[in-house]
Amino acid sequence: MNMMDINFDAQYKMLGNALTADQKRRGLIIHSLQEIQKEHNYLPEDVLKELSRSLKVPISVIYSTASFYKHFYFEPRGKNIVSVCTGTACHVRGATKVLNTLEEEFGIKRGETTKDLSLTIETVGCVGCCGLAPVVVVNNEVVGDVEIKKTEEIIEMVK
Repeated sequence: MNMMDINFDAQYKMLGNALTADQKRRGLIIHSLQEIQKEHNYLPEDVLKELSRSLKVPISVIYSTASFYKHFYFEPRGKNIVSVCTGTACHVRGATKVLNTLEEEFGIKRGETTKDLSLTIETVGCVGCCGLAPVVVVNNEVVGDVEIKKTEEIIEMVK
């Protein structure tokens, strides 16, 4: 069958009629969670309860959906996110020293956020830039070959 032979409007209409109202509401959950997190930088409990009421979906469904995906957060996160790669190549080339330096400088441990919400430090299993090890990702910007001088530059960048 040729793509030109498919009537997409009819297919979407048929699909739309096949879904129940409940299925359509549940289909909005992930997009809604993304929008909430974009606005608040995490998923506040009161907003999730409101989403549950608005969509007429049990709060347990909202939480189970959000907790299934690693990119949703239930605690406030910092304005700056610093992710230290702890994969094998990065570990062997000094990632632990970089992580320890960042933790000492900002007074928080991996997985924590500063009280003023300016920074969250986290670790990731692999960034996929093993040739640049050790690697730190600062606000989605990859920084490779991180040693003491670059660690100091990262600290200044996020301050």
